[in-house]
Amino acid sequence: MRHHPAPVRHLLSLNDLTDEELYTLVDRAHAYARGTLPRAEPLAGRVVGTYFRTTSTRTRTAFSVAALRLGARVVAYGPGDLQENTGESADDTGRVLGLMLDGLVARTSSAAAELRTIASWNSMSVVNAMTEDEHPTQAVTDLSAMLTVLGRLEGLRVLYVGEGNNTAAALALALPRYRDTELYLRTPPGYGLPQPALGRAGTYAAAHRALVEERHDMDGLPDDVDVVYTTRWQTTGTAKHTADWRETFAPFRVDAALMKRYPGAVFLHDLPAHRGEEVDAEVLDGDRSVAFQQAAHKLHGAMSVLEWCLADRTDQSGQSDRT
Repeated sequence: MRHHPAPVRHLLSLNDLTDEELYTLVDRAHAYARGTLPRAEPLAGRVVGTYFRTTSTRTRTAFSVAALRLGARVVAYGPGDLQENTGESADDTGRVLGLMLDGLVARTSSAAAELRTIASWNSMSVVNAMTEDEHPTQAVTDLSAMLTVLGRLEGLRVLYVGEGNNTAAALALALPRYRDTELYLRTPPGYGLPQPALGRAGTYAAAHRALVEERHDMDGLPDDVDVVYTTRWQTTGTAKHTADWRETFAPFRVDAALMKRYPGAVFLHDLPAHRGEEVDAEVLDGDRSVAFQQAAHKLHGAMSVLEWCLADRTDQSGQSDRT
Protein backbone atom coordinates (compact mmCIF):
# COMPACT_ATOMS: atom_id res chain seq x y z
CA MET A 1 0.00 0.00 0.00
CA ARG A 2 1.36 3.39 -0.99
CA HIS A 3 1.61 5.66 2.00
CA HIS A 4 3.28 8.86 3.18
CA PRO A 5 2.80 10.59 6.55
CA ALA A 6 1.55 13.79 4.88
CA PRO A 7 0.61 14.77 1.33
CA VAL A 8 3.60 15.30 -0.93
CA ARG A 9 3.42 18.38 -3.08
CA HIS A 10 4.01 18.04 -6.82
CA LEU A 11 3.86 20.57 -9.63
CA LEU A 12 2.78 18.50 -12.61
CA SER A 13 0.18 20.81 -14.14
CA LEU A 14 -1.16 24.24 -13.37
CA ASN A 15 -4.60 22.65 -13.37
CA ASP A 16 -3.63 20.85 -10.16
CA LEU A 17 -3.11 24.16 -8.33
CA THR A 18 -5.76 26.19 -6.60
CA ASP A 19 -5.82 29.89 -7.40
CA GLU A 20 -4.24 30.64 -4.03
CA GLU A 21 -1.42 28.14 -4.62
CA LEU A 22 -0.65 29.74 -7.98
CA TYR A 23 -0.67 33.22 -6.42
CA THR A 24 1.66 31.99 -3.67
CA LEU A 25 4.17 30.60 -6.16
CA VAL A 26 4.17 33.75 -8.28
CA ASP A 27 4.35 36.12 -5.30
CA ARG A 28 7.20 34.16 -3.76
CA ALA A 29 9.14 34.21 -7.05
CA HIS A 30 8.53 37.96 -7.22
CA ALA A 31 9.87 38.33 -3.68
CA TYR A 32 12.99 36.37 -4.58
CA ALA A 33 13.45 38.61 -7.63
CA ARG A 34 13.21 41.74 -5.51
CA GLY A 35 15.69 40.37 -2.98
CA THR A 36 13.34 41.06 -0.08
CA LEU A 37 13.58 37.61 1.51
CA PRO A 38 16.17 36.82 4.18
CA ARG A 39 18.97 34.50 3.11
CA ALA A 40 18.05 31.03 4.31
CA GLU A 41 18.47 27.38 3.40
CA PRO A 42 15.02 25.84 3.93
CA LEU A 43 16.02 22.74 1.92
CA ALA A 44 19.15 21.92 3.94
CA GLY A 45 19.54 18.15 4.09
CA ARG A 46 17.31 17.53 1.07
CA VAL A 47 18.48 15.84 -2.14
CA VAL A 48 16.97 16.93 -5.47
CA GLY A 49 17.37 14.97 -8.69
CA THR A 50 17.30 16.68 -12.08
CA TYR A 51 16.40 14.49 -15.06
CA PHE A 52 16.51 16.10 -18.50
CA ARG A 53 15.95 13.95 -21.56
CA THR A 54 16.04 16.95 -23.89
CA THR A 55 18.27 19.99 -24.07
CA SER A 56 17.90 22.79 -21.55
CA THR A 57 19.94 25.86 -20.72
CA ARG A 58 17.72 28.04 -18.54
CA THR A 59 15.45 25.53 -16.79
CA ARG A 60 18.14 23.01 -15.90
CA THR A 61 20.53 25.69 -14.67
CA ALA A 62 17.79 27.49 -12.77
CA PHE A 63 16.64 24.42 -10.85
CA SER A 64 20.17 23.23 -10.14
CA VAL A 65 21.23 26.64 -8.81
CA ALA A 66 17.94 27.11 -6.97
CA ALA A 67 18.33 23.80 -5.14
CA LEU A 68 21.89 24.69 -4.14
CA ARG A 69 20.97 28.18 -2.97
CA LEU A 70 18.15 26.75 -0.88
CA GLY A 71 20.58 24.33 0.79
CA ALA A 72 19.77 21.10 -1.07
CA ARG A 73 22.18 18.80 -2.84
CA VAL A 74 21.71 17.91 -6.49
CA VAL A 75 21.99 14.64 -8.39
CA ALA A 76 21.89 15.18 -12.17
CA TYR A 77 20.68 12.59 -14.69
CA GLY A 78 21.08 12.90 -18.45
CA PRO A 79 19.02 11.24 -21.18
CA GLY A 80 21.10 8.05 -21.15
CA ASP A 81 21.58 7.59 -17.41
CA LEU A 82 18.48 5.79 -16.14
CA GLN A 83 17.34 2.23 -16.76
CA GLU A 84 14.24 3.43 -18.55
CA ASN A 85 16.49 3.15 -21.61
CA THR A 86 16.65 -0.62 -21.08
CA GLY A 87 12.92 -1.02 -20.60
CA GLU A 88 12.31 -0.32 -16.92
CA SER A 89 8.84 1.10 -16.43
CA ALA A 90 8.18 4.66 -15.31
CA ASP A 91 6.35 3.19 -12.32
CA ASP A 92 9.38 1.21 -11.17
CA THR A 93 11.69 4.14 -11.85
CA GLY A 94 9.55 6.45 -9.72
CA ARG A 95 9.32 3.87 -6.95
CA VAL A 96 13.11 3.49 -6.73
CA LEU A 97 13.98 7.18 -7.05
CA GLY A 98 11.43 8.02 -4.38
CA LEU A 99 13.26 5.77 -1.92
CA MET A 100 16.36 7.95 -2.21
CA LEU A 101 15.43 11.43 -3.41
CA ASP A 102 13.32 14.13 -1.79
CA GLY A 103 12.40 15.66 -5.13
CA LEU A 104 12.77 15.13 -8.87
CA VAL A 105 12.72 17.89 -11.49
CA ALA A 106 12.08 16.22 -14.84
CA ARG A 107 11.90 17.29 -18.46
CA THR A 108 10.65 14.59 -20.81
CA SER A 109 9.68 14.44 -24.46
CA SER A 110 6.33 12.85 -23.69
CA ALA A 111 3.00 13.81 -22.19
CA ALA A 112 2.62 14.63 -18.51
CA ALA A 113 1.01 11.22 -17.83
CA GLU A 114 4.47 9.69 -17.47
CA LEU A 115 5.37 12.15 -14.73
CA ARG A 116 2.11 11.38 -12.96
CA THR A 117 3.10 7.73 -12.93
CA ILE A 118 6.49 8.59 -11.42
CA ALA A 119 4.79 10.84 -8.87
CA SER A 120 2.10 8.34 -7.95
CA TRP A 121 4.16 6.77 -5.15
CA ASN A 122 4.02 10.11 -3.29
CA SER A 123 7.41 9.48 -1.71
CA MET A 124 9.15 12.43 -3.39
CA SER A 125 7.98 15.68 -4.94
CA VAL A 126 7.96 15.71 -8.74
CA VAL A 127 8.23 18.95 -10.73
CA ASN A 128 7.29 19.12 -14.40
CA ALA A 129 10.16 21.02 -16.03
CA MET A 130 8.40 20.72 -19.41
CA THR A 131 6.42 18.05 -21.17
CA GLU A 132 5.03 18.14 -24.67
CA ASP A 133 1.70 19.51 -23.47
CA GLU A 134 2.59 22.00 -20.71
CA HIS A 135 5.45 23.99 -19.19
CA PRO A 136 4.04 24.98 -15.78
CA THR A 137 7.23 26.41 -14.27
CA GLN A 138 7.57 28.70 -17.29
CA ALA A 139 4.22 30.25 -16.38
CA VAL A 140 5.45 30.94 -12.82
CA THR A 141 8.51 32.56 -14.39
CA ASP A 142 6.48 34.62 -16.84
CA LEU A 143 3.94 35.90 -14.34
CA SER A 144 6.59 36.84 -11.78
CA ALA A 145 8.54 38.65 -14.52
CA MET A 146 5.44 40.58 -15.58
CA LEU A 147 4.68 41.44 -11.97
CA THR A 148 8.23 42.68 -11.41
CA VAL A 149 8.46 44.68 -14.64
CA LEU A 150 4.92 46.07 -14.83
CA GLY A 151 3.98 46.18 -11.15
CA ARG A 152 0.73 44.26 -11.42
CA LEU A 153 -0.95 41.21 -12.92
CA GLU A 154 -4.63 42.01 -12.54
CA GLY A 155 -5.89 43.81 -15.62
CA LEU A 156 -2.84 43.01 -17.78
CA ARG A 157 -3.36 42.63 -21.53
CA VAL A 158 -1.08 40.14 -23.26
CA LEU A 159 -0.73 39.41 -26.97
CA TYR A 160 0.85 36.01 -27.62
CA VAL A 161 1.99 35.44 -31.20
CA GLY A 162 3.21 32.05 -32.46
CA GLU A 163 2.69 28.33 -32.02
CA GLY A 164 0.23 27.11 -29.41
CA ASN A 165 2.96 25.12 -27.70
CA ASN A 166 3.54 24.06 -24.10
CA THR A 167 4.63 27.56 -23.06
CA ALA A 168 1.51 29.08 -24.60
CA ALA A 169 -0.66 26.44 -22.93
CA ALA A 170 0.87 27.21 -19.53
CA LEU A 171 0.35 30.94 -20.03
CA ALA A 172 -3.29 30.31 -20.93
CA LEU A 173 -3.77 28.18 -17.83
CA ALA A 174 -2.28 30.81 -15.52
CA LEU A 175 -2.94 34.38 -16.64
CA PRO A 176 -6.78 34.14 -16.77
CA ARG A 177 -6.79 33.27 -13.08
CA TYR A 178 -5.99 36.92 -12.39
CA ARG A 179 -8.98 39.23 -12.49
CA ASP A 180 -9.71 41.33 -15.58
CA THR A 181 -6.73 40.05 -17.58
CA GLU A 182 -6.90 39.74 -21.36
CA LEU A 183 -4.97 37.11 -23.32
CA TYR A 184 -5.02 37.35 -27.11
CA LEU A 185 -3.57 34.27 -28.79
CA ARG A 186 -2.62 34.55 -32.46
CA THR A 187 -1.53 31.07 -33.57
CA PRO A 188 -0.88 29.69 -37.08
CA PRO A 189 -3.63 27.55 -38.64
CA GLY A 190 -3.18 23.97 -37.53
CA TYR A 191 -0.84 25.00 -34.71
CA GLY A 192 -3.21 26.38 -32.12
CA LEU A 193 -3.55 25.54 -28.46
CA PRO A 194 -4.76 22.02 -27.69
CA GLN A 195 -8.49 22.14 -27.09
CA PRO A 196 -8.31 20.85 -23.49
CA ALA A 197 -5.97 23.70 -22.51
CA LEU A 198 -8.02 26.30 -24.38
CA GLY A 199 -11.25 25.05 -22.84
CA ARG A 200 -9.84 25.08 -19.32
CA ALA A 201 -8.43 28.56 -19.89
CA GLY A 202 -11.90 29.73 -20.86
CA THR A 203 -13.28 28.30 -17.63
CA TYR A 204 -10.70 30.20 -15.58
CA ALA A 205 -11.44 33.36 -17.54
CA ALA A 206 -15.16 33.12 -16.88
CA ALA A 207 -14.52 32.77 -13.15
CA HIS A 208 -12.23 35.81 -12.98
CA ARG A 209 -13.85 38.27 -15.42
CA ALA A 210 -10.90 37.66 -17.75
CA LEU A 211 -10.70 37.16 -21.51
CA VAL A 212 -9.02 34.46 -23.57
CA GLU A 213 -9.31 34.80 -27.34
CA GLU A 214 -7.58 32.70 -29.99
CA ARG A 215 -7.45 33.46 -33.71
CA HIS A 216 -5.42 31.90 -36.49
CA ASP A 217 -4.58 35.10 -38.36
CA MET A 218 -3.08 38.48 -37.59
CA ASP A 219 -6.27 40.39 -38.32
CA GLY A 220 -8.41 41.98 -35.64
CA LEU A 221 -5.53 42.65 -33.28
CA PRO A 222 -6.40 44.31 -29.96
CA ASP A 223 -6.18 48.09 -29.79
CA ASP A 224 -3.70 48.08 -26.94
CA VAL A 225 -1.68 45.57 -24.92
CA ASP A 226 0.90 45.67 -22.13
CA VAL A 227 2.93 42.66 -23.31
CA VAL A 228 3.82 41.14 -26.67
CA TYR A 229 5.07 37.58 -26.21
CA THR A 230 6.44 34.99 -28.61
CA THR A 231 8.38 31.73 -28.47
CA ARG A 232 10.65 30.06 -30.97
CA TRP A 233 8.94 28.26 -33.81
CA GLN A 234 10.81 24.98 -33.35
CA THR A 235 9.79 23.89 -29.86
CA THR A 236 12.15 21.48 -28.11
CA GLY A 237 11.19 17.85 -28.61
CA THR A 238 8.47 18.48 -31.20
CA ALA A 239 8.17 18.29 -34.98
CA LYS A 240 5.90 20.11 -37.42
CA HIS A 241 3.19 18.09 -39.13
CA THR A 242 3.28 19.98 -42.46
CA ALA A 243 6.20 20.40 -44.83
CA ASP A 244 5.40 24.05 -45.61
CA TRP A 245 5.09 25.12 -41.99
CA ARG A 246 7.50 28.03 -42.38
CA GLU A 247 5.15 29.67 -44.88
CA THR A 248 2.29 29.15 -42.45
CA PHE A 249 4.26 30.70 -39.60
CA ALA A 250 5.72 33.65 -41.55
CA PRO A 251 2.86 36.12 -40.83
CA PHE A 252 3.29 35.49 -37.10
CA ARG A 253 6.77 37.02 -36.78
CA VAL A 254 7.15 39.74 -34.16
CA ASP A 255 8.80 42.64 -35.97
CA ALA A 256 9.24 46.38 -35.43
CA ALA A 257 5.98 47.14 -37.20
CA LEU A 258 4.00 45.00 -34.75
CA MET A 259 5.73 46.54 -31.74
CA LYS A 260 5.07 50.04 -33.15
CA ARG A 261 1.34 49.35 -32.80
CA TYR A 262 1.87 49.08 -29.04
CA PRO A 263 4.32 51.80 -27.95
CA GLY A 264 3.73 51.10 -24.27
CA ALA A 265 4.21 47.32 -24.46
CA VAL A 266 7.21 45.30 -23.35
CA PHE A 267 8.44 42.28 -25.28
CA LEU A 268 8.80 38.80 -23.75
CA HIS A 269 10.36 35.65 -25.14
CA ASP A 270 10.98 32.43 -23.21
CA LEU A 271 14.26 31.80 -25.12
CA PRO A 272 16.17 30.43 -26.89
CA ALA A 273 15.40 32.81 -29.74
CA HIS A 274 16.08 32.57 -33.45
CA ARG A 275 16.53 36.12 -34.67
CA GLY A 276 15.00 36.55 -38.09
CA GLU A 277 12.46 33.78 -37.57
CA GLU A 278 9.89 34.32 -34.80
CA VAL A 279 11.35 37.70 -33.83
CA ASP A 280 13.49 40.35 -35.48
CA ALA A 281 16.81 41.17 -33.85
CA GLU A 282 15.87 44.81 -33.36
CA VAL A 283 12.92 43.72 -31.23
CA LEU A 284 14.68 41.06 -29.15
CA ASP A 285 17.68 43.31 -28.56
CA GLY A 286 15.68 46.54 -28.36
CA ASP A 287 15.06 48.74 -25.35
CA ARG A 288 11.56 47.36 -24.77
CA SER A 289 12.67 43.74 -24.64
CA VAL A 290 12.79 42.21 -21.16
CA ALA A 291 13.45 38.69 -22.46
CA PHE A 292 16.75 38.29 -20.64
CA GLN A 293 15.34 39.75 -17.43
CA GLN A 294 12.55 37.19 -17.90
CA ALA A 295 15.22 34.48 -18.21
CA ALA A 296 16.68 35.55 -14.87
CA HIS A 297 13.25 34.93 -13.35
CA LYS A 298 13.71 31.24 -14.17
CA LEU A 299 15.92 31.06 -11.08
CA HIS A 300 13.43 32.96 -8.91
CA GLY A 301 10.58 30.77 -10.14
CA ALA A 302 12.59 27.60 -9.52
CA MET A 303 13.39 28.70 -5.96
CA SER A 304 9.72 29.38 -5.32
CA VAL A 305 8.62 26.01 -6.73
CA LEU A 306 11.25 23.96 -4.89
CA GLU A 307 10.58 25.73 -1.60
CA TRP A 308 6.82 25.21 -1.99
CA CYS A 309 7.26 21.53 -2.82
CA LEU A 310 10.00 20.57 -0.41
CA ALA A 311 10.32 22.93 2.56
CA ASP A 312 9.15 21.48 5.85
CA ARG A 313 5.41 21.47 6.27
CA THR A 314 3.17 20.37 9.10
CA ASP A 315 0.22 18.08 8.78
CA GLN A 316 -3.11 18.63 10.53
CA SER A 317 -1.75 17.25 13.79
CA GLY A 318 1.03 19.85 13.71
CA GLN A 319 3.79 17.28 13.16
CA SER A 320 6.43 17.81 10.48
CA ASP A 321 5.92 15.62 7.42
CA ARG A 322 9.55 14.48 7.67
CA THR A 323 11.65 13.52 10.64
